[in-house]
Amino acid sequence: MEQKYLARIVDDLLQERLASSGAVLVEGPKWCGKTRTSMEASKSHLFMQDPDKRVSYMKAADTKPSLLLKGDTPRLLDEWQTAPVLWDAVRYAVDMRGEPGQFILTGSAVPVDNAVQHTGTGRIARLRMRPMSLFESKESNGSVSMKALFNGDADIDALSELTIEQIAFSIVRGGWPASVKASPKTAYRHAVDYVEAIINQDVSRVDGIEKSPARVRALLWSLARNISTLATIRTIRNDIAMGDEENSLSEKTISQYLNALDRIFVTENLPAWNPALRSKTAIRTSPKRQFVDPSIATAVMRLTPERLLDDFNYFGFLFESLCDRDLRIYADAIDGEVFHYRDSSGLETDAVVALNDGRWAAIEMKLGSKEIEEAAEHLLKLRNKVNTDKMKEPSFLMILTGTELAYRKQDGVLVVPIGCLKS
Repeated sequence: MEQKYLARIVDDLLQERLASSGAVLVEGPKWCGKTRTSMEASKSHLFMQDPDKRVSYMKAADTKPSLLLKGDTPRLLDEWQTAPVLWDAVRYAVDMRGEPGQFILTGSAVPVDNAVQHTGTGRIARLRMRPMSLFESKESNGSVSMKALFNGDADIDALSELTIEQIAFSIVRGGWPASVKASPKTAYRHAVDYVEAIINQDVSRVDGIEKSPARVRALLWSLARNISTLATIRTIRNDIAMGDEENSLSEKTISQYLNALDRIFVTENLPAWNPALRSKTAIRTSPKRQFVDPSIATAVMRLTPERLLDDFNYFGFLFESLCDRDLRIYADAIDGEVFHYRDSSGLETDAVVALNDGRWAAIEMKLGSKEIEEAAEHLLKLRNKVNTDKMKEPSFLMILTGTELAYRKQDGVLVVPIGCLKS
């Protein structure tokens, strides 16, 4: 029996794109729910990877791709990159029809370069989809709204019911829709199977270049060890080698492998924020290493929730990864992006949510309560460094925690459990 559809934050965003564009490309990692979400919004569909019809679909794509576009609209073309010619066929059809909401394309990989002739700008809108946030999986009660905070609503008195043990489980399980309602054992297996598919198949299929599974595994292991850090390619190379140059990968090879992981949406690094500052302090521009979901890191390292609870230092890095995932989902819903900040003085902030209208908020992530005061100091220092003659004052300063109580500190900094947050 088909499981009941769990509403996604991206549902409304998809409807908005369909109302304004001829076609919408929904892209993101496998198993994140792209197809199911798109089916909810479509009136006809074409599954390019249907084993019973794939051969005939590919022949049609080679001879007359417009045949595959016939059907009630919005028409879903699932895993369109299997036949990249569909992109140009959709772009042309959108031009000819002159109506919005004609097609939804889903893809779990970016096609090889030059596979399509046109970018689709102005005709095909893009929409990034990720695994489920804690609010979407019903684990966050959503009592604190990020949109409301940006709009000046400072009433955040709330209580999270998420325990540290439940947060550990949520990290290991991940936000994969098929895992959310599964038993713990099955959910853990899903994440491991996902990683094994990346290692043995997906990362080579994306660009047609065969890659050593052992090397892919070593790279993923290093990325997992360096999650939520600014590790450079050289750092990753040295981490993989572990003193044995014979087992090392060249920086060029690592870059190629990282590019392949980006193209199948397994990695999603956090870019650096570059605000106007009062001083001439140099801003670090390196991205922060992240997977699209923290469960990828725990699956690579075969960590259980119990083992995670035995290593609170590493747990903290994974908690930051969990928060980054959710913040990105919530920021998308309010027309914003998520960055990190670090400068040459050593001041760093885990996340900055910047809206396209110029509003921004700085956020630190702390699993427990012991580091709240130190985190608040960092946020206040950043606020004082930003040149508010050229930029707006921060809408709010927040510490995201694994604790229970949401409240406003005397210095104005908000303390919000991840189990209370929503867009």
